Amino acid sequence: MPRQLIAITMLAVLASTPAVAQDGDAEDGAKVFRRCQACHAVGEDAQNKVGPQLNDLFGRQPGSLEGFNYSDAMVEFGQDKVWDVEHLTAFLRNPRETVPGTKMAFPGLRKDEEIADVIAFLAEQEEGGTETEQ
Repeated sequence: MPRQLIAITMLAVLASTPAVAQDGDAEDGAKVFRRCQACHAVGEDAQNKVGPQLNDLFGRQPGSLEGFNYSDAMVEFGQDKVWDVEHLTAFLRNPRETVPGTKMAFPGLRKDEEIADVIAFLAEQEEGGTETEQ
């Protein structure tokens, strides 16, 4: 995918994000994300772990990252979706309810503020796993 198309896609996704994500604090999200680090990685040289690496998550089809063995449930869930604020918010709040049969054992984040913060943190992860400048 050409770099310009990726940039345009990311701008469109970020421009269309609901206030809940735009109000998130990426620095606080990095702290909340520590709970996720046992299974997921972001940033430069991020690799798949028990869960997939999460660089360039927004706009990506769920269950589609090459090199990761997703559950059939996640692949099916992702057939007609891309990760955006709406889908990610639901999944972070209650993974097993959003994607019945997911391999993700994490019970979810209960506080809207923590969800918005994690989404803001993940939104900062650009191509190559480096943070965008604010």
